Amino acid sequence: MESDDVPLILTWDEANSGLLSEETERGDENGRGGNYDIVNNAVISTPGPQNHRAQNVSLRQSWEMNYQEAAIYLQEGENNDKFFTHPRNPKALAAYLFAHNHLFYMMELLTGLLLMMLSLCEAPAVPSLRLDVYVHATLELLALVMVAFELCMKLRWLGFHTFIRHKRTMVKTCVLLLQFVEAIVVLIRQTSHVRVTRALRPIFLVDCRYCGAVRRNLRQIFQSLPPFIDILLLLLFFMVIFAILGFCLFSPNTADPYFSTLENSLVSLFVLLTTANFPDVMMPAYSKNRWSCVFFIVYLSIELYFVMNLLLAVVFDTFNDVEKMKFKSLLLHKRSAIDHAFQLLVSRQRPMGVTLKQFDGLMRFYRPRMSARDRFLTYKALNTSGAPMLSLQDFYKFYEVTGLKWKARRSGEHWFDDLPHTTFLIFKGINLLVKSKAFQYAMCVVVAINGVWILVETYTLNSGFSWSRFVPWSYIVFLTIYGVEVLLKITGLGPMAYFSSGWNLFDFTVTVFAFLGLIALAFDMEPFYFIVVLRPLQLLRLFKIKQRYRNVLDTMFELFPRMASLGLTLIIFYYSFAIVGMEFFADVVYPNCCNTSTVADSYRQINVTIGNKTVLEEGYYYLNNFNNILSSFVTLFELTVVNNWYITMEGVTSMTTHWSRLYFMTFYIVTMVVMTIIVAFILDAFVFRMNYSRKNREPVENPEDENGIVFEVEVSRDEALATLELYKQTCPGLSSLSSLQGVLQTMDRGGHSSLVYLGRRSRTKSDLSMKMYEEEIQLEWYTEYSRENLPEQDQSLERDLDSPVSDPASFPEPQLNSQTGPHSGN
Repeated sequence: MESDDVPLILTWDEANSGLLSEETERGDENGRGGNYDIVNNAVISTPGPQNHRAQNVSLRQSWEMNYQEAAIYLQEGENNDKFFTHPRNPKALAAYLFAHNHLFYMMELLTGLLLMMLSLCEAPAVPSLRLDVYVHATLELLALVMVAFELCMKLRWLGFHTFIRHKRTMVKTCVLLLQFVEAIVVLIRQTSHVRVTRALRPIFLVDCRYCGAVRRNLRQIFQSLPPFIDILLLLLFFMVIFAILGFCLFSPNTADPYFSTLENSLVSLFVLLTTANFPDVMMPAYSKNRWSCVFFIVYLSIELYFVMNLLLAVVFDTFNDVEKMKFKSLLLHKRSAIDHAFQLLVSRQRPMGVTLKQFDGLMRFYRPRMSARDRFLTYKALNTSGAPMLSLQDFYKFYEVTGLKWKARRSGEHWFDDLPHTTFLIFKGINLLVKSKAFQYAMCVVVAINGVWILVETYTLNSGFSWSRFVPWSYIVFLTIYGVEVLLKITGLGPMAYFSSGWNLFDFTVTVFAFLGLIALAFDMEPFYFIVVLRPLQLLRLFKIKQRYRNVLDTMFELFPRMASLGLTLIIFYYSFAIVGMEFFADVVYPNCCNTSTVADSYRQINVTIGNKTVLEEGYYYLNNFNNILSSFVTLFELTVVNNWYITMEGVTSMTTHWSRLYFMTFYIVTMVVMTIIVAFILDAFVFRMNYSRKNREPVENPEDENGIVFEVEVSRDEALATLELYKQTCPGLSSLSSLQGVLQTMDRGGHSSLVYLGRRSRTKSDLSMKMYEEEIQLEWYTEYSRENLPEQDQSLERDLDSPVSDPASFPEPQLNSQTGPHSGN
């Protein structure tokens, strides 16, 4: 029986060592146990009536532990966790499972956010959120205790030697100790001191599981730094040369404050690199000698238009290589995880394949909420050959199929196939109409005419026009056409097919909002007039006509999740610089400060009398300060935009010291690195998409088809019955079996001998990369991986194969047909 299969590898040997030998010893000692024979160096038991049950329980426990460890390996492959952090014993497993659940992840996230948000109420605090020192120091200590608890769980799971090898964890530990000491000092003294180390608090947030994308962004930034620094040094070299030359040329001009000293020359040229002070920086010299403009033209041509673009090109090239290597590393890491899991799932009797029972045991740990039907369909999607077991080559596609959403395919081609003949013909005609090229182009013409009409209508509006007094007849006409289009498509395609398309969802949403806008106009519902502004969004439909436009829009949608993580990365840099700025520059600038500076007018706030009126003249730049975290963020964003950023820098410098300029220049360089990475990422995504389209020219009959990745599986009645019986034996009483029973009930109701299920998921960049680098993956990457890893696996396989391979026919499994396989929808 299959229940007597022994795992090829026993998980956590110290807990399961001697699984068979202990049974043998107990049998020999008791004298009344089962009989054991040695055949070909394998222990073959003939259990007696009392120890047969104990052996089965022990084997079942061993299999359950193997299933769990295999699931952990696969999760580590999916999350790109290194295998040296894998739990090695039952105690480590308990800590690992505690630290790898969503409640623990949420605790990490909330603790990191709490520590960062304390800056709102710590001095210098936002006035409305200020807290007593005792309160915010106590909250900080509580948050740090939570972080310490998280690290203790990690230490218990990793072990001391692995813990100290984990660099990110050691950095987090050092920061925790430093913050802990400072928080205790603040609590004892009941007053805050200079705490620049608060800028390190984002480390606790970045280490959270939910911030993995931010960690990847930071890793890519650091990997792109070497070539960036090389070009940056070249840029600074030219800047120093031109600063010396500018000082020699223009310092004799006493009316020129920009080059009066070598320091001023360097600062002026650094600001000129951002073009924030041009042409102001040139005008004093230009007024004395018109030929002096050559100096500035040559400097900007070299630094701004050559070196800065060279910087972008180098970063883009490095980023492209990093992205490719990252994909290769993740792909091979997943392959290694699958190899580890496969070795844990095969038995000594069947070392070359994974049965349905073993696969189902794995999925119960890997996807606990997945129904029995979906686990069975996932197994069939992997088993493309229809063999009784999954081979390793089949199992390598594990990550491609585990995210599929399964639905039964209709027996007919259309939703209306079962309707009466006359009705069928009507709906068939509507279906052909909405799928025709003529209909699509006709609607595009309507959208274009509507766009032109909106422009004309808006241009002819006079200043006294009110939407509440007039509903344009064109609004009603075009909205009626769009409404008829929506109804025709829903009728012809069916609701499910219609709403599965992103473009159709967009059309439907804009049409509904336009209809709500019409109601708001007709019934004078003034607060809702803004909905009318959404009408021009229909014009976006024109962009799906041309392939290039579709690539641009698809790239935009693909970038949104990654752009969110890049935005969070930028906010983390903002936070660290804001803390440093608050510690050194809080309450430094105020109205009418900086009187000795060249930017004093920008900080002025005086009353000026003009005739009989007194007018307050303000420079407003005193509002760009570091008095609290919110003001600091606004100030840093203004510095990122770089327009007139030198006014803020010079104002703070005049009230502190010249060394303050280093803060602002460092911030500009750091944000330049991050923004260059963002630009490189956008370029890489778009270029990748264009290259993919050129390399894989697939005919797209309908640009609205967005089926993504589709797997098709056919399930016969006999298979469903055999699988249900197997599940009843292995997992009796599970409520998830109702999903398998539903398959049989569906077959009975429809009188079908089989059902076809479709598994769908959206296409990811990983899927595109797999196709883009297909030849390189097969010929180079997998060969390199096999050469480095398979010899070790072969040796371990030979070492563990102590028992003979039983005849697979003696272990019945539900027979699976071979009508399964993936295809990609256009």
